[in-house]
Amino acid sequence: MQQVRIFKGVESDIASLEKEVNTWIRHSGAKIVGITGNIAPQSESGASGSGALGGGHFAASDVLLIVLYESAA
Repeated sequence: MQQVRIFKGVESDIASLEKEVNTWIRHSGAKIVGITGNIAPQSESGASGSGALGGGHFAASDVLLIVLYESAA
């Protein structure tokens, strides 16, 4: 039976997200059918509201990975 597992991370820490997914794959023994990902649009952070052209800072975007797999058990 196919199942879904969702992982969420941030763009500025992709290495940790990769490590989390790879560790889960190794430990679960799941057979991966497919992986789909999405990076959320960037949003401006900071209280100044000066905008990108005015030197505003952009927050790291959320990254979502959806893993479609077949359980080993």
